[in-house]
Amino acid sequence: MDATSPAALPAAPPPRPAGPHSAPPTAAVGATAVGAVVAGGARGGGAGGQEGRHQRPVVTELRLSAYGVHRKAVFPLGPVALFTGPSGSGKSQALAAYGALAALGSGATLAEAFPDAAARIPECATADAQGRRGFRIGCTVDGPAGPVRLDLAVQAEPDLRIAGERLTAGGEILLATALRDPGRRSVQAAWPTGGSAGRTRAAMPDDRLGTALLPLRVAGATAAQRQVLAAAEQTVVALRSVFACDPRPEAMRNAVPPGEGRLRGDCANLADVLRRTRHECGTRHALLTAAARAACAGPVHGLGVRARAGGPVTAVLDRGPGRPATELARLGAGELRFLALALVLLTGPGVLAMDPAAELPSARQALTVLTDGFDAAMDRRQNAELLRLALLSCARGHVRLVAAVGQETAAAARGVPGVAVVDLGA
Repeated sequence: MDATSPAALPAAPPPRPAGPHSAPPTAAVGATAVGAVVAGGARGGGAGGQEGRHQRPVVTELRLSAYGVHRKAVFPLGPVALFTGPSGSGKSQALAAYGALAALGSGATLAEAFPDAAARIPECATADAQGRRGFRIGCTVDGPAGPVRLDLAVQAEPDLRIAGERLTAGGEILLATALRDPGRRSVQAAWPTGGSAGRTRAAMPDDRLGTALLPLRVAGATAAQRQVLAAAEQTVVALRSVFACDPRPEAMRNAVPPGEGRLRGDCANLADVLRRTRHECGTRHALLTAAARAACAGPVHGLGVRARAGGPVTAVLDRGPGRPATELARLGAGELRFLALALVLLTGPGVLAMDPAAELPSARQALTVLTDGFDAAMDRRQNAELLRLALLSCARGHVRLVAAVGQETAAAARGVPGVAVVDLGA
């Protein structure tokens, strides 16, 4: 059977060690070149203060065994992971695979996570005797339970469904599912029970991630069941802590109605979020203002908003005494993208339109920002400042960044502690 057909998942190899962390940069980044960011890099301990052990669940590895242009690809993910390479090398596909896993971990169906599933089948894939073709992806999540591997085989043709799923920790399979009867919309699942029963077997839906359903199925009455729960919950927490961000400058220029002040993925409601943060989080708003001062043209004395009672909200740059404020509608695309991404890096889940795992306090979760074209439309000065903010925000383990960038930004970041540069053109 072809390696890309959604058949049995491969045997689980030993878990990989966690990636390194970095301390905050000790020097400011130069304003004229992205490369200046390396000036302040310094090595530090792991998140939570223990070297080599993640105290917050995080994805430390992305595997694209057979997905789009990728074949047997394994990508280690540090606190800052930057994908780079020429057009068509698979940067966007890698981020889309991560985003799809995050959606599945949050309870999305396969159709919602993979709206273009057929386009993710490798071109070289041949159908099996039943006409089936698909793709295989996976990830490793590290945290208090240790490294946990999730591997998923998806059948995309003739119809979309899960063909197999495997959750593994310490070399032991904690969940295994398989499509036994193509005529039924379910997969057969098995997980350790402990005691005389050995393993529990049950049917699960073939369009949802079984790992995300385990906390509803496992009682946690035995040590084996508690191990299954710990691994599943760690994986789900890491996947649900992802915020996919794609700032759209054309949408950010408009005045917006006042709302709850939670930033959407396209950042179109940036003005409403600034209205909220300048009152509720003065320290972070001051950091954002300082970043805007370094990356926006002209003097910047503050970030403010204009709004009538119950009317639309417009964000402005305060240019200082005697100068008229500049509405965000007048800013360049690079300035707008910079402000949106800087806000995301400097804030937390409470200000973002996302639904993190409620069963774990926010202090025990790490926000992962996922963005394609991280440096798009920006000049060197803006790229340098944004990369500095990423390193500063990600150094303590509260925030992680997975992004696609251009060659220049990747070259500047290469070799910086805490940054994993994945060059798909190599």
